[in-house]
Amino acid sequence: MTELNAANAGTYKFDDQFVVNRLGYGTMQLTGNGTWGPYADPARAADVVTHATELGINFFDTADSYGPWFADRYLAEGLKGAANRDQIFISDKVGQTRQGPGIWTPHGEPNYLRQQVEVSMMTLGIDHEDLVFLHRIDSHFPVAEQVGELKKMQDEGKIRHIGLSQVSVDQLKEAQKYAKIDAVENLYNVSNHKDDDVVDYAQSQGMAFLPWFPLDTGRLIGADSPLSTIAKKYGVSEAQIALAWLLKRSPNILPIPGTSSIQHLEDNVAAANVKLSDEDFEALSQLSK
Repeated sequence: MTELNAANAGTYKFDDQFVVNRLGYGTMQLTGNGTWGPYADPARAADVVTHATELGINFFDTADSYGPWFADRYLAEGLKGAANRDQIFISDKVGQTRQGPGIWTPHGEPNYLRQQVEVSMMTLGIDHEDLVFLHRIDSHFPVAEQVGELKKMQDEGKIRHIGLSQVSVDQLKEAQKYAKIDAVENLYNVSNHKDDDVVDYAQSQGMAFLPWFPLDTGRLIGADSPLSTIAKKYGVSEAQIALAWLLKRSPNILPIPGTSSIQHLEDNVAAANVKLSDEDFEALSQLSK
């Protein structure tokens, strides 16, 4: 039986210090309803994080807006039990404010972005951020000021890598005028890959691509649906096929499925063992055009 380990998904090199396993973990679900407030069982939330490290996950994606702050606290607590803490890479996000459940408001004022980085470092118990995404570009402030502030903090040693979230190729090119962009995090999955051009551009530029909402498989599941049919063929879950499709789509894609369930976590990690045939990959690729 193949070992259950995220390392089976292959690796991605951010820099000489960090080569991460491509199958990561997102903390968004470690909060209350509407990504608001604490998770119902904080100890369990931390345990899921710790177990993720035991399964070979060494890349975690978070944001202070998840909760706000609660997901970061559980992540920090869960990582205390990690045997390889110094080898774990965390991507963070700044530039969103929260006014209640399900409410997200971009705010890119440079001093606020700096405050978010400083507070996140305290919450996570770190002295620098491995990767910081501008969660959303705020139209009220020039891109030069928003990305420029992250670049200033990078020059100060507080940020190692800079990324952008939910952007177009044109926006990426604009941001590249002010800083080296090492990662993109956009909505992308087997059901919705309208941002194929962003994936391809990111790969051409040596950028990692993190697909958020990687398991949006609802409309593709059914007795005679292609996704369910292929899942039965491989003897795995639909979620595992959806993740395997992302892993095969491009070597710069790092899926970050999130869950608060140990069982679902293990199911997701098992996707690293699924190797889709070219034929099945192309069949799935035609599901969203």
